[in-house]
Amino acid sequence: MITIREYVESDAKALWDIHFYTIRNVNLRDYSQEQVEAWAPDCLDFSVWKKRMSGLSPFVAEIDNIIVGYTDLQSNGLIDHFFCHYEYQGQGVGKALMFHVLSVAEERDIKRLYSEVSITARPFYEYFGFKVVKSQEMEVRGQKLRNFVMEKYN
Repeated sequence: MITIREYVESDAKALWDIHFYTIRNVNLRDYSQEQVEAWAPDCLDFSVWKKRMSGLSPFVAEIDNIIVGYTDLQSNGLIDHFFCHYEYQGQGVGKALMFHVLSVAEERDIKRLYSEVSITARPFYEYFGFKVVKSQEMEVRGQKLRNFVMEKYN
């Protein structure tokens, strides 16, 4: 069973691992080795990551007390991070997290949800009714990565 809870600071390392290994293993289907290494670098200032996660206040998904994914929802409707552990893909983790985001958005009366979505995640967001607003190229550590601004109105 998938449970979703609020972030606590001790989750930071597990969330970094999910972020890193999902990009390196799953997003590699749609991006080059150089691109995924720029997006999820080997060297990281962990204090910066912890501060970032505290600022995002993510929702954390667990199966049997193992952290298997996370996402967030900002007050302006931005979903900044959305990652499912690469070994738990296809097991409903992403769906549970997105249903949670949609529920929280409704509770908070957030009418427009949007995100900058990877090539890999685009079909998942489309499944939930998000539409592409524009395609864009982002530069990350010297690498250009294509993604999509997608939105959904509640």
